[in-house]
Amino acid sequence: MGKIFYIMGKSSSGKDTIYERLLEDEAVGLRPIVLYTTRPIRRGEQEGREYHFVTPGRLEEWKREGKIIELRDYRTVHGIWSYFTADDGQIDLNSSSYLGIGTLESYNRMREYFGEGTMCPIYIEVEDGERLKRAIKREEKQEEPRYEELCRRFLADAADFSEENIRRAGIGKRFRNEVLESCLEEIREYLYELR
Repeated sequence: MGKIFYIMGKSSSGKDTIYERLLEDEAVGLRPIVLYTTRPIRRGEQEGREYHFVTPGRLEEWKREGKIIELRDYRTVHGIWSYFTADDGQIDLNSSSYLGIGTLESYNRMREYFGEGTMCPIYIEVEDGERLKRAIKREEKQEEPRYEELCRRFLADAADFSEENIRRAGIGKRFRNEVLESCLEEIREYLYELR
């Protein structure tokens, strides 16, 4: 039976880079879980790689069909953006193990859906000042930087990833992403232990 290794952490903690590097590592051998979002695609993103980008209408169709595993709506300065995992046939735990990425809330819902023994958390941490610098640098590269949204997300993370919420989710092990290669090596060892 396969497992779902689920990367989470506050914004700009390096989750996307770690996710990509682990998927590229053939020795790790994990398949991606591609989430869905109704937010606009960012410069440098590609449909089906970071997310499946869908319309709110498509999300409503899947809700009616009962295909939503977990869903998060965020009130942004640009309107409501939804992020979700759909029961779309991409996860077959009888044949593979998977790598997903999301929030603490999405991890908890995935754990309810797939079972505690299936879900393996990978919680990434970076000091807040460093995260803010990384976030600004990333936003500066966008065609239309959204600094208000960056600030909203940064502040929301403090509540979403509170110590109480982390403890309630049963997350004990944390991975500090100060030096990317060291963090990746520690995560790889964790993956090998649990598989």
